[in-house]
Amino acid sequence: MFISLLEKRRSIRRYLEKPVPPEMVDLLIEAALRSPSSMGAKPWEFIIVKDRSVLDTLSKAKSHGATFLKNAPLGIVVCADPEKSTVWIEDASIASILIHLAAESNGLGSCWVQMRDRMHSPEMTSEAYISKVLNIPERIRVEAIIAVGYPADKKTGHSREELQYEKVYFGTYGKPYRP
Repeated sequence: MFISLLEKRRSIRRYLEKPVPPEMVDLLIEAALRSPSSMGAKPWEFIIVKDRSVLDTLSKAKSHGATFLKNAPLGIVVCADPEKSTVWIEDASIASILIHLAAESNGLGSCWVQMRDRMHSPEMTSEAYISKVLNIPERIRVEAIIAVGYPADKKTGHSREELQYEKVYFGTYGKPYRP
């Protein structure tokens, strides 16, 4: 069942004009809050954004790769507190993938929008821009925004033949793994 979920999950950037119901949002957040975390530090924090004007503003957080946020019915800003864990990036990333999988398992589409180490403008980072828009404290870092909604397009999953087994080794680097 899990592999079939992975087989069909794709990044979705076009959404129907249909709100994500509160019970679905609750499921996505529960998935994120159940995420594994190094030493149980749980440094992640999440901001749920449904307001279209705010999503439009967030879609301008970087010059490329975020514009589709303006048409998403839901954005989940994934943040973390680096003071709570030295591996906050990994913990926030794990929580993010669980949001993606929970979305897919409930008939929703999603797409990751990387924000950490990206630039809004030559003078301002994407993180600083988002922090200003959402009133995020300085100590909190923004990892990504996940766009979520009902898919406007139906994408087929990647076939098993497309998987890059040539990047998997057995025992030592360079010794091919054969499934």
